[in-house]
Amino acid sequence: MEKMGERAERKERLTLVLALATLISTFGSSFQYGYNVAVVNSPTPYMKMFYQRAYELRYGAVMDSSLLTLLWSLTVSMYPLGGFFGSLMVGPLVNKLGRKGTLLFNNIFSIVPAIMMGLSEVANSYEIVIIARFLVGICAGLSSNVVPMYLGELAPKNLRGAIGIVPQLFITIGILTAQVFGIRYILGNQEGWPIMLALTGVPAVLELLLLPFFPESPRYLLIQKGDEHAARKALQRVRGWDDVDDELCEMREEDQSERAEGRLSILNLLSFRSLRWQLISIIIMNMGQQLSGVNAIYYYADSIFLSAGVKENDIQFVTVGTGSVNVFMTVAAVFIVEASGRKLLLLLGFAICCVACFVLTIALNFQEGLSWMPYVSIACVIIYVIGHAIGPSPIPYVITTEIFRQSSRPAAFMVAGSVHWLSNFTVGLVFPYLEEGLGPYSFVIFGVICFITLVYIWAVIPETKNKTFQGISQLFAKRNRVDIKVEKAESDTKEEWDKVTAF
Repeated sequence: MEKMGERAERKERLTLVLALATLISTFGSSFQYGYNVAVVNSPTPYMKMFYQRAYELRYGAVMDSSLLTLLWSLTVSMYPLGGFFGSLMVGPLVNKLGRKGTLLFNNIFSIVPAIMMGLSEVANSYEIVIIARFLVGICAGLSSNVVPMYLGELAPKNLRGAIGIVPQLFITIGILTAQVFGIRYILGNQEGWPIMLALTGVPAVLELLLLPFFPESPRYLLIQKGDEHAARKALQRVRGWDDVDDELCEMREEDQSERAEGRLSILNLLSFRSLRWQLISIIIMNMGQQLSGVNAIYYYADSIFLSAGVKENDIQFVTVGTGSVNVFMTVAAVFIVEASGRKLLLLLGFAICCVACFVLTIALNFQEGLSWMPYVSIACVIIYVIGHAIGPSPIPYVITTEIFRQSSRPAAFMVAGSVHWLSNFTVGLVFPYLEEGLGPYSFVIFGVICFITLVYIWAVIPETKNKTFQGISQLFAKRNRVDIKVEKAESDTKEEWDKVTAF
């Protein structure tokens, strides 16, 4: 009993190998997603000047303003469009190359566009920037799905939530880094913007050099490749001790229970009754995450800060402050998710965003008449960012990893990623028209979306902390009205259980 107690206690530790694998994969991949979200915001006027200058040198005529608007819209929207196509590549790549292998391969879609963007001004070509934004979008689409999958399969169940939030933490750090580099006297100027865009390649090079020294997902090696020896070695490295029989047994159970399903494609996933509510849940959560108004809040932020009396030149520093709040609250989520659970953070986060949207609508309507109302608007922006950072931003990735088993997880991430990026693209496309037509009342729509998502999570999503993947599947089996049967192989699984209980 004493030995079993010691073993349970050891499992709560974060080993050096797991910590470094987490940091390298999130800095090398997730960081780039966040960095490229914000990297074009600050140097926008200088990049537009370059577009006009390049056109004039090439054609000897002044670029029409409508063409400039179209080219800039393409520059911005190519990123989420690339993200959508990257999400569609997740399943085939992670099944063929593995989780770690896909992350290494994905660096092509970062290093190549980084070089292209860095040389775009020298080449006098805005087309290069637009194509590069699409390629780096593919990188983000892959990394936003593969990193949570890789880390979710590496982490022990008692650390899965905390480690699952680290990718989102590095996304927020990437956004903050781009905001800092975008300050006018750093790189957000006429000379510095090509360097700023090209810096996205640096984390990719570091990941390409360092990640090969870390293990592949043991679940992938055992369940999909059938290589028990490699899976055991990988698990021993990640856990920091030799006794990994109990986890290998749990993986075998999962393998046995889903062998009839085989490796699922998206079409299979849509037709399986046993996965119906899991599929609906990831679609609702990802739509709720992107359609909850987070991009609109950032869009409105500058005008809100201006109306509150912040000088135009100082807005860039206030934006950095907002980005810092985002990072700080995501760090807080890493430390509290295992204590509070996933469901509570989701409910709390969407509730805060919902209230902030409705109060912001009122504040924006009355800020011309009341001198103190602009400060209420600023408070709403900060409170919204806090709410989104603790729940809606990081938790959907964690839950997507947890509620699907090995055979269905790649296809599930393809669906989740596609919904995520299409919703992102839709908001970017529709919001300017929504803002023009409804003004501040557009936040009522976002508040309603937050509320609907909150009600769905409360009614349907179970708490998943400290549960095995198999145990979580059993929770959903009741709602799907199916039975999940585990057939242990007499020759190996029973023998393995005998080994474990002998301790």
